[in-house]
Amino acid sequence: MSFCDDCFKGVTHKGIPTGKWEKIGDVDCYVAIPKGDYPEDKVVLYLCDVFGPSFENNQLLCDDFANNGFKIIAPDYFSGDPIPLSIFEQGETFDRNAWKSRHGPEQTRPLLDKVITALKEQGVKRFGATGYCFGARYVFDLAFDHVIDVSVVAHPSQLKIPEDLEKYASTVKAPLLINSCTDDAQFPLEAQAKADEIFGNDKFTPGYVREYFEGCSHGFAVRGDMSNPKVKAGKEGAFKASIEWFRKYL
Repeated sequence: MSFCDDCFKGVTHKGIPTGKWEKIGDVDCYVAIPKGDYPEDKVVLYLCDVFGPSFENNQLLCDDFANNGFKIIAPDYFSGDPIPLSIFEQGETFDRNAWKSRHGPEQTRPLLDKVITALKEQGVKRFGATGYCFGARYVFDLAFDHVIDVSVVAHPSQLKIPEDLEKYASTVKAPLLINSCTDDAQFPLEAQAKADEIFGNDKFTPGYVREYFEGCSHGFAVRGDMSNPKVKAGKEGAFKASIEWFRKYL
Protein backbone atom coordinates (compact mmCIF):
# COMPACT_ATOMS: atom_id res chain seq x y z
CA MET A 1 0.00 0.00 0.00
CA SER A 2 1.34 3.40 -0.98
CA PHE A 3 1.15 6.80 0.65
CA CYS A 4 -0.69 9.76 -0.83
CA ASP A 5 0.74 13.25 -1.35
CA ASP A 6 -1.25 14.60 1.59
CA CYS A 7 0.57 12.16 3.89
CA PHE A 8 3.58 14.46 3.54
CA LYS A 9 1.94 17.89 3.67
CA GLY A 10 1.19 20.03 6.65
CA VAL A 11 1.59 23.12 8.78
CA THR A 12 3.51 23.33 12.04
CA HIS A 13 1.32 24.55 14.90
CA LYS A 14 2.34 27.02 17.58
CA GLY A 15 2.78 26.04 21.18
CA ILE A 16 5.24 24.84 23.77
CA PRO A 17 5.05 21.10 24.52
CA THR A 18 4.94 20.26 28.22
CA GLY A 19 5.35 16.47 28.17
CA LYS A 20 8.60 14.61 28.62
CA TRP A 21 10.61 11.83 27.01
CA GLU A 22 10.88 8.47 28.76
CA LYS A 23 12.30 5.07 27.93
CA ILE A 24 9.50 2.52 28.16
CA GLY A 25 10.47 -1.01 27.26
CA ASP A 26 13.75 0.49 26.03
CA VAL A 27 11.80 2.55 23.46
CA ASP A 28 11.82 6.36 23.44
CA CYS A 29 8.32 7.67 24.14
CA TYR A 30 6.78 11.10 24.48
CA VAL A 31 4.72 10.98 27.67
CA ALA A 32 2.06 13.46 28.80
CA ILE A 33 0.46 13.07 32.22
CA PRO A 34 -2.58 14.89 33.66
CA LYS A 35 -1.84 17.41 36.40
CA GLY A 36 -4.56 16.14 38.71
CA ASP A 37 -5.70 12.66 39.70
CA TYR A 38 -6.16 10.16 36.90
CA PRO A 39 -6.64 6.38 36.66
CA GLU A 40 -3.10 5.01 36.57
CA ASP A 41 -4.26 1.64 35.23
CA LYS A 42 -5.44 3.26 31.97
CA VAL A 43 -3.32 4.64 29.14
CA VAL A 44 -4.03 6.08 25.72
CA LEU A 45 -1.48 5.13 23.08
CA TYR A 46 -0.90 7.97 20.64
CA LEU A 47 0.15 6.36 17.36
CA CYS A 48 1.76 9.01 15.22
CA ASP A 49 1.73 9.87 11.58
CA VAL A 50 4.97 9.61 9.58
CA PHE A 51 6.41 12.67 11.34
CA GLY A 52 6.67 10.81 14.64
CA PRO A 53 6.44 11.98 18.25
CA SER A 54 9.28 14.46 17.83
CA PHE A 55 6.93 16.58 15.66
CA GLU A 56 5.62 19.46 17.77
CA ASN A 57 2.07 19.07 16.47
CA ASN A 58 1.96 15.51 17.79
CA GLN A 59 3.41 16.56 21.12
CA LEU A 60 0.90 19.36 21.50
CA LEU A 61 -1.98 16.98 20.82
CA CYS A 62 -0.59 14.56 23.40
CA ASP A 63 -0.50 17.42 25.90
CA ASP A 64 -4.10 18.27 25.06
CA PHE A 65 -5.17 14.69 25.82
CA ALA A 66 -3.34 14.87 29.15
CA ASN A 67 -5.04 18.18 29.94
CA ASN A 68 -8.33 16.32 29.54
CA GLY A 69 -7.45 13.63 32.05
CA PHE A 70 -5.70 10.90 30.09
CA LYS A 71 -2.15 9.65 30.49
CA ILE A 72 -0.87 9.37 26.95
CA ILE A 73 2.14 7.58 25.51
CA ALA A 74 3.49 8.24 22.01
CA PRO A 75 6.07 5.55 21.17
CA ASP A 76 8.80 6.42 18.70
CA TYR A 77 8.34 3.40 16.48
CA PHE A 78 10.52 5.11 13.86
CA SER A 79 13.62 4.87 16.08
CA GLY A 80 14.50 8.53 15.61
CA ASP A 81 14.03 8.40 11.84
CA PRO A 82 10.71 10.15 11.05
CA ILE A 83 9.94 11.93 7.80
CA PRO A 84 11.82 15.26 8.07
CA LEU A 85 9.72 18.39 8.44
CA SER A 86 11.69 19.97 5.61
CA ILE A 87 9.36 18.06 3.30
CA PHE A 88 6.75 20.74 4.07
CA GLU A 89 8.86 23.19 2.07
CA GLN A 90 8.00 23.62 -1.58
CA GLY A 91 10.39 21.83 -3.88
CA GLU A 92 11.83 19.62 -1.14
CA THR A 93 12.24 16.02 -2.31
CA PHE A 94 12.41 12.87 -0.24
CA ASP A 95 12.61 9.17 -1.10
CA ARG A 96 9.33 7.98 0.37
CA ASN A 97 9.77 4.37 -0.71
CA ALA A 98 13.22 4.09 0.83
CA TRP A 99 11.87 5.46 4.10
CA LYS A 100 8.91 3.09 4.02
CA SER A 101 11.25 0.13 3.48
CA ARG A 102 12.98 1.02 6.76
CA HIS A 103 9.75 1.29 8.71
CA GLY A 104 7.52 -1.58 7.72
CA PRO A 105 5.56 -3.71 10.20
CA GLU A 106 8.56 -5.92 10.87
CA GLN A 107 10.51 -2.90 12.17
CA THR A 108 7.80 -0.84 13.82
CA ARG A 109 5.39 -3.29 15.43
CA PRO A 110 8.00 -4.95 17.71
CA LEU A 111 8.83 -1.56 19.22
CA LEU A 112 5.17 -0.90 19.91
CA ASP A 113 4.80 -4.33 21.50
CA LYS A 114 7.78 -3.65 23.78
CA VAL A 115 6.10 -0.49 25.06
CA ILE A 116 2.79 -2.25 25.67
CA THR A 117 4.48 -5.12 27.50
CA ALA A 118 6.37 -2.69 29.74
CA LEU A 119 3.20 -0.71 30.49
CA LYS A 120 1.38 -3.89 31.48
CA GLU A 121 4.25 -4.70 33.83
CA GLN A 122 3.75 -1.24 35.34
CA GLY A 123 0.12 -2.10 36.10
CA VAL A 124 -1.75 -0.74 33.08
CA LYS A 125 -4.87 -2.84 32.53
CA ARG A 126 -6.84 -0.93 29.91
CA PHE A 127 -5.55 0.63 26.71
CA GLY A 128 -7.12 3.11 24.37
CA ALA A 129 -5.39 4.00 21.12
CA THR A 130 -5.70 7.00 18.84
CA GLY A 131 -3.99 6.69 15.47
CA TYR A 132 -3.41 9.32 12.82
CA CYS A 133 -2.66 8.41 9.19
CA PHE A 134 0.17 5.84 9.49
CA GLY A 135 -0.71 5.19 13.13
CA ALA A 136 -4.30 4.23 12.34
CA ARG A 137 -3.05 1.03 10.75
CA TYR A 138 -1.71 0.02 14.14
CA VAL A 139 -4.95 0.85 15.90
CA PHE A 140 -6.61 -1.74 13.69
CA ASP A 141 -3.80 -4.26 14.17
CA LEU A 142 -3.79 -3.88 17.95
CA ALA A 143 -7.57 -4.22 17.97
CA PHE A 144 -7.30 -7.36 15.84
CA ASP A 145 -4.92 -8.79 18.44
CA HIS A 146 -7.28 -7.78 21.29
CA VAL A 147 -4.62 -5.58 22.87
CA ILE A 148 -6.65 -2.37 23.08
CA ASP A 149 -10.07 -1.72 24.56
CA VAL A 150 -11.06 1.48 22.71
CA SER A 151 -10.15 2.59 19.17
CA VAL A 152 -9.96 6.02 17.58
CA VAL A 153 -8.58 6.76 14.11
CA ALA A 154 -8.32 9.97 12.13
CA HIS A 155 -7.90 9.99 8.35
CA PRO A 156 -6.56 6.41 8.43
CA SER A 157 -4.03 5.21 5.87
CA GLN A 158 -2.67 1.82 4.83
CA LEU A 159 -6.01 0.06 5.41
CA LYS A 160 -7.39 -2.60 3.08
CA ILE A 161 -10.96 -1.70 2.23
CA PRO A 162 -13.31 -3.46 2.83
CA GLU A 163 -11.25 -6.36 4.25
CA ASP A 164 -9.96 -4.60 7.36
CA LEU A 165 -13.35 -3.09 8.12
CA GLU A 166 -15.05 -6.47 7.79
CA LYS A 167 -12.43 -8.16 9.97
CA TYR A 168 -12.82 -5.48 12.63
CA ALA A 169 -16.60 -5.86 12.66
CA SER A 170 -16.46 -9.64 12.93
CA THR A 171 -13.58 -10.14 15.38
CA VAL A 172 -13.12 -7.02 17.54
CA LYS A 173 -15.02 -5.82 20.61
CA ALA A 174 -13.35 -2.41 20.96
CA PRO A 175 -15.68 0.56 20.23
CA LEU A 176 -14.53 2.41 17.09
CA LEU A 177 -14.53 6.13 16.30
CA ILE A 178 -13.44 7.25 12.82
CA ASN A 179 -12.70 10.92 12.18
CA SER A 180 -13.03 11.37 8.42
CA CYS A 181 -13.01 14.23 5.94
CA THR A 182 -13.92 15.37 2.44
CA ASP A 183 -10.66 14.98 0.53
CA ASP A 184 -8.80 11.84 1.49
CA ALA A 185 -7.17 9.53 -1.04
CA GLN A 186 -6.30 7.07 1.73
CA PHE A 187 -9.83 6.85 3.15
CA PRO A 188 -12.08 8.30 0.44
CA LEU A 189 -15.82 8.85 0.52
CA GLU A 190 -16.46 5.35 -0.83
CA ALA A 191 -14.48 3.82 2.04
CA GLN A 192 -16.33 6.01 4.51
CA ALA A 193 -19.65 4.83 3.11
CA LYS A 194 -18.47 1.21 3.33
CA ALA A 195 -17.58 1.71 6.99
CA ASP A 196 -21.07 3.04 7.69
CA GLU A 197 -22.56 0.11 5.80
CA ILE A 198 -20.58 -2.41 7.86
CA PHE A 199 -20.74 -0.77 11.30
CA GLY A 200 -23.64 1.67 11.18
CA ASN A 201 -27.25 1.47 12.30
CA ASP A 202 -26.16 -0.32 15.49
CA LYS A 203 -24.77 -3.29 13.56
CA PHE A 204 -21.55 -3.03 15.56
CA THR A 205 -22.86 -3.40 19.10
CA PRO A 206 -19.67 -2.40 20.98
CA GLY A 207 -20.10 1.11 19.56
CA TYR A 208 -19.37 2.94 16.32
CA VAL A 209 -19.38 6.55 15.18
CA ARG A 210 -17.93 8.14 12.08
CA GLU A 211 -17.46 11.86 12.31
CA TYR A 212 -17.17 13.78 9.04
CA PHE A 213 -15.48 17.14 8.66
CA GLU A 214 -16.38 18.95 5.48
CA GLY A 215 -13.76 20.97 3.67
CA CYS A 216 -10.86 19.12 5.30
CA SER A 217 -8.14 16.99 3.72
CA HIS A 218 -6.10 13.99 4.83
CA GLY A 219 -3.94 15.04 7.78
CA PHE A 220 -6.32 17.74 9.04
CA ALA A 221 -6.53 16.41 12.60
CA VAL A 222 -2.77 16.79 13.17
CA ARG A 223 -1.20 19.21 10.73
CA GLY A 224 -3.96 21.16 9.05
CA ASP A 225 -3.75 24.88 8.32
CA MET A 226 -5.35 26.59 11.32
CA SER A 227 -5.85 29.80 9.31
CA ASN A 228 -8.55 27.95 7.36
CA PRO A 229 -11.75 28.09 9.45
CA LYS A 230 -13.06 24.74 8.18
CA VAL A 231 -9.77 23.00 8.90
CA LYS A 232 -9.54 24.58 12.34
CA ALA A 233 -13.09 23.45 13.09
CA GLY A 234 -12.24 19.97 11.81
CA LYS A 235 -9.13 19.58 13.93
CA GLU A 236 -10.90 20.82 17.04
CA GLY A 237 -13.98 18.72 16.28
CA ALA A 238 -11.96 15.54 15.79
CA PHE A 239 -10.14 16.12 19.06
CA LYS A 240 -13.37 16.81 20.96
CA ALA A 241 -14.95 13.65 19.52
CA SER A 242 -11.89 11.62 20.52
CA ILE A 243 -11.94 12.91 24.10
CA GLU A 244 -15.65 12.15 24.43
CA TRP A 245 -15.11 8.65 23.00
CA PHE A 246 -12.40 7.80 25.53
CA ARG A 247 -14.43 9.26 28.37
CA LYS A 248 -17.37 7.10 27.41
CA TYR A 249 -15.58 3.82 26.80
CA LEU A 250 -12.15 3.79 28.43
